[in-house]
Amino acid sequence: MTKRARIIYNPTSGREAIRRDLVEILDVYEQAGYETSAFATTAAPNSAQNEATRAALAGFDLIVAAGGDGTINEVVNGIAGLATPPLLAIIPAGTTNDYARALHIPRESPLEAAKVILKGQGAKMDIGQAGDTYFVNIAAGGSLSELTYSVPSRLKSMYGYLAYLVKGAEMLPQVRPMDVQIDYDDGTFDGQASMFFLALTNSVGGFEQLVPDAKLDDGKFTLLVVKTAKLNELIGLVTEVLTGKHIEDDNLLYVKSSKITIKPKRDNQRKIMINVDGEYGGDAPMTFIDHQARITMVADVASMNKNQFVLPPVDLGIKK
Repeated sequence: MTKRARIIYNPTSGREAIRRDLVEILDVYEQAGYETSAFATTAAPNSAQNEATRAALAGFDLIVAAGGDGTINEVVNGIAGLATPPLLAIIPAGTTNDYARALHIPRESPLEAAKVILKGQGAKMDIGQAGDTYFVNIAAGGSLSELTYSVPSRLKSMYGYLAYLVKGAEMLPQVRPMDVQIDYDDGTFDGQASMFFLALTNSVGGFEQLVPDAKLDDGKFTLLVVKTAKLNELIGLVTEVLTGKHIEDDNLLYVKSSKITIKPKRDNQRKIMINVDGEYGGDAPMTFIDHQARITMVADVASMNKNQFVLPPVDLGIKK
């Protein structure tokens, strides 16, 4: 039987770059052996998510999420809960594109991103779950995690990750601690923290050294809890991130865990908003679960660090 692929694309992402290249992108997946069709997302709620679910249940073998981090997150949420999710490919066209960076997917050209499938390999990737929502890269809470909501869409489009850096520097003096209890596989953190991250890959907010020992398929989050809100210590941590030395800093808890529960210690404190793959995902208390090797992703496995995997690559059966 002929394999089928469904491209779910955001027609406005990346200054409409995907739409301009769509005919050639369709041809790439045809070359890979897939009868390929496309769906343009709309302004309707969960447009990409609903189409991903529909296509998967209709028997499509490959779903391509083409757009920004939001489109990718929606598509993942459309298939991650299914008994047998289809193969997933991504074509990035947003601002930070952390997940594409982690998978070595070209981020400057949608057409080159599509061509990764012709390399013929995939990777089984962990998927995180935050409450009822799935995510592929990061969940976070605390002052700095809220900067995603503060950067206007216009600035994201114009300046990309630079807009986040500028906003982050502006917010550092405003960082405040929160009283929180964080339960993880091997213990509990109970005290004050200014922010926390649950990472699935090594690329978080453009920093590829934030989780230098990340494994993409081991069933464990990397949990980072920043235990200080002092400006000089925060600046010191940011500086250490550039070299990977932050994991030894006493102001940081750095552990691996397959399940994590986060809850505020005081009812009257400011609510802890949870950022899931760059979008608001609800408030703590919340439980997070790492689903090991849940979805097979098209990736440039040959160029990736083999230490990032515990499982072998997947042969996609692409005829060369």
